[in-house]
Amino acid sequence: MNDFLVFSEEVAQAKAEKKPIVALESTIISHGMPYPENVQTAKDVERIIRDRGAVPATIAIIDGKIKIGLTDDELELLGTSRDVEKVSRRDLPYVVAMKKHGATTVAGTMICAQMAGIRVFATGGIGGVHRGAEQTMDISADLQELSRTNVAVVCAGAKSILDLGLTLEYLETHGVPVIGYQTDVLPAFYSRTSPFRVDYRLDSVEEIAQFLETKWKLGLNGGVVIANPVPKEDELEESYITAIIEQALNEAEKQHITGKAVTPFLLDRVKTLTGGKSLQANIALVKNNAALAADLARELS
Repeated sequence: MNDFLVFSEEVAQAKAEKKPIVALESTIISHGMPYPENVQTAKDVERIIRDRGAVPATIAIIDGKIKIGLTDDELELLGTSRDVEKVSRRDLPYVVAMKKHGATTVAGTMICAQMAGIRVFATGGIGGVHRGAEQTMDISADLQELSRTNVAVVCAGAKSILDLGLTLEYLETHGVPVIGYQTDVLPAFYSRTSPFRVDYRLDSVEEIAQFLETKWKLGLNGGVVIANPVPKEDELEESYITAIIEQALNEAEKQHITGKAVTPFLLDRVKTLTGGKSLQANIALVKNNAALAADLARELS
């Protein structure tokens, strides 16, 4: 692994001193938000984690090297360059072998975090089963990764552009627990609520840490979804955002947008149709998840 992994000085020191570390993905910078909000959010999220006594490790591939922890210049590169691949499990060997730049998805970040010995990861929302997947078979690789990789993923649920019910069914089939942090229902990214229940409600970081330690000590490989609702003051009402997502989905279908292009298109259209409110909610929920992940990493360490 030493041939592929490059630790930033801050992360290398944290590992040596056994400090708590939180992994962060990079597709949110390259494909999830517009510039300059993407880079500013990435820096804010890193600051929040440091302020709570943990060390941030934003993960990406730069010139074929898997970087665990990025410089400000590297964040800027990811936020502005059009020459950045979106990297999941399938793409990782290609981007590394061809010495390209890559931004890691939830699945890609989980793989690299496990390689680096990091057990807690904060993101916005996980991928899942897309609407209409019974015809298209469009299912995010994030779900398979959650079933095999020992990393806890703190998120605001699955992205609400997805089929949340089928996503939960898929996770159940693959034995991935979905924990609601101080909630009985699955948050739907921009909204605190959805029609679906989580598997288990846990109300403290201590309980979540105990759950994780027990799962992995039992030899039950795979990740855990820790669903953390968007802060109340930043949420978009469920019926309002659902109607907008339906409109964006219809537009994607008419324009024959498929595969990995779907999510960036939908997020951009939802941002436009909400007059930027969805971007504000997205930024707020990512920061909220980073804070919880930092507390969890501290508890686990």
